[in-house]
Amino acid sequence: MPEKTRRTVGAVRTTCEILNVLQDRRQAGVTEISEEVGLAKGAVHRHLTTLTECEYVVNEDGQYRLSLRYLDMANQVKEMVGNYDVIVNELQNLAEDLGEIAQFATEEHGWVTYVYKANSESGIQTASSAGKREYMHSTSLGKAMLAEMDEDRVNEILNKNGMPQKSDKTVASREELFDVLEQVRERGYAVDNEENIRGLRCVGTPLIDPETGVFGAVSVSGPISRITEDRIEGEIVNALTRTTNVIEINSKFA
Repeated sequence: MPEKTRRTVGAVRTTCEILNVLQDRRQAGVTEISEEVGLAKGAVHRHLTTLTECEYVVNEDGQYRLSLRYLDMANQVKEMVGNYDVIVNELQNLAEDLGEIAQFATEEHGWVTYVYKANSESGIQTASSAGKREYMHSTSLGKAMLAEMDEDRVNEILNKNGMPQKSDKTVASREELFDVLEQVRERGYAVDNEENIRGLRCVGTPLIDPETGVFGAVSVSGPISRITEDRIEGEIVNALTRTTNVIEINSKFA
């Protein structure tokens, strides 16, 4: 029998595109949204009216924004992450101990998806936050997780999302990436050396369940002046190892 054709619903896709515009712009009018999604203003208005009646969007004098219903959804999604409270506690300790940013992320739809971010008093500010997504090939979190996946899954992710150059130091080819992933497996941690953000260096380690495989990763991020090679190989890797060990042990009893 021939394979079934994958079908999608155009109206649902349009609704998702409208919601993405509202997320990016915080708020927008019909004309702005129409130009962004390439749809007639009348059609956009009908979508917005439906979303407003269903209370997923709020209309404030012709400017539309996402409603607070998404907060409840976000909280429910966070509760689906096993040992969320343990992860929060361990990342806060990690950030305070190292004086840097500590983050936990998982892979979803082939993206690094940030779930929790812990700051320290001396940690620098970055744009990442819970729910934000990033490419896997250019982040330490992503490479730490990719290293624990089989080659078919890695290629599937790259085929879907691509490998854009985020900086002149970003991994440029699949061949280079697979070499990097082999190095990650050998040493047990991944490094983002200004590949995603200039001036920022990140170190990530995978979280692994013996039965189900990789379920996330933890990272430490800071300026290249503080995240030196000597510090990575000593203090940072040791701290990450302790953190991942606690999270992995607790995941067995979640």
